[in-house]
Amino acid sequence: VQLVESGGGLVQAGGSLRLSCVASTSTFSRYAMGWFRQAPGKEREFVALISGRDSSTYYADSVKGRFTISRDNAKNTMYLQLNSLNPEDTAVYYCAVLKTGGYVYRANDYDYWGQGTQVTVSS
Repeated sequence: VQLVESGGGLVQAGGSLRLSCVASTSTFSRYAMGWFRQAPGKEREFVALISGRDSSTYYADSVKGRFTISRDNAKNTMYLQLNSLNPEDTAVYYCAVLKTGGYVYRANDYDYWGQGTQVTVSS
């Protein structure tokens, strides 16, 4: 499975962005898909996940109420809507596929990472 993220950029605090992740697989709808982010000098951290079967969603506390994860299985695409951005959200954002039975919040339990897209929020 190949994953390609897009939609990152430079935005002022309080602004919004929409990230996309396109997957090259015919079985996209079966996968639970997640977003992670990594800021310079920090570990990669969980942001959000959407399940394959019923599109259940999970969010990190730091983004709950500001970010929204969604998917369009017909387009093999997952999205992350980022609202009310602040400088602490500056990071490279990655999408990834959760391993079957994997722990949602642990990066090592994900296969098939994208190359990442940079989000920079200026104050």
